[in-house]
Amino acid sequence: MSEISFDDFLKVDIRVGTVVDAQEFPEARRPALKLWVDFGPEIGTRKTSAQITKYYTPESLIGRQVAGVVNFPQKQVGPFMSEFLCLGFPDGEDDKGIVLIAPERNVPNGGRLF
Repeated sequence: MSEISFDDFLKVDIRVGTVVDAQEFPEARRPALKLWVDFGPEIGTRKTSAQITKYYTPESLIGRQVAGVVNFPQKQVGPFMSEFLCLGFPDGEDDKGIVLIAPERNVPNGGRLF
């Protein structure tokens, strides 16, 4: 993998937000959930779909803080328009286990990763 500059890193806008709604996404080709995340007053609430069903249910995500890239273009996922990329790491067991990235304690919504 090639190295990037700090200026390249700053181009990726990674923010923290709180999940305010989560729903099953039965229309998705692979098991997924739809998430609505509050990124604070500057960015507002954005929605996305995420293939995170191995470890998470809609009920377990409400009120949880997550990290997301908020400056990617919108992407159509079936009948749903995704407005940010929710970030996680693979669990190392298979291609279906994603563990979400979250701060170790609650921080203000909209905070930028640096």
